[in-house]
Amino acid sequence: MQSGCIFAPRYDNQGNKVDNQKCPFCRTPAPTTVGECNERTMKRVEMNDPIAMCNLGCYHRDGRGGFPQDYNKAFELWQQAGELGHSEAFVCLGYAYDHGRGIEVDETKARYYYELAAMRGGCGGRCNLGVMEANGGNFDRAVKHCMIAVRGGYNKSLEMIQYMYSKGHATKDDYTKALQLYQSYLLEIKSDQRDKAAAAREDTFRYY
Repeated sequence: MQSGCIFAPRYDNQGNKVDNQKCPFCRTPAPTTVGECNERTMKRVEMNDPIAMCNLGCYHRDGRGGFPQDYNKAFELWQQAGELGHSEAFVCLGYAYDHGRGIEVDETKARYYYELAAMRGGCGGRCNLGVMEANGGNFDRAVKHCMIAVRGGYNKSLEMIQYMYSKGHATKDDYTKALQLYQSYLLEIKSDQRDKAAAAREDTFRYY
């Protein structure tokens, strides 16, 4: 069971509630133990599932889920996932270099991996590029990066533009445009099923 299962609708097209004991996509019964969940993750990794690889890398980075903390293993898994097109893995690599998570801070490498993520459509990488530009005083470039991420529905970029506006580094028009883009994104993805699923989970996994 991977990330997509979490956001799957709780109701089918006829309005019938989906059996929450099974994956809404593959109909496999949900794992009941951490060990079973890890076993499934490892199987997905063996089948070159980049999402599973990225997730396993995060487990090793944090030393959770029953896995030992191993930054080298985390980096290896993220690189493999990135080669398979998973942009979030490059965000993880960039963040590690950006903030010194298991490795010395290296802004050049952080930017490199954020750019790889952004080129693959990763809004997180695009937003982080905006943050780096803002930290360097390049606010026009920061707004441009964040605006692209907002268009993709990344609400942290909207918050970044709001912050820059509050500090006088972005214009009112910039902030208004960002709000409009984000609202357009929400309207595109909005559905009764998603609203019901979000309500059922008490906002644990909100899609907006």
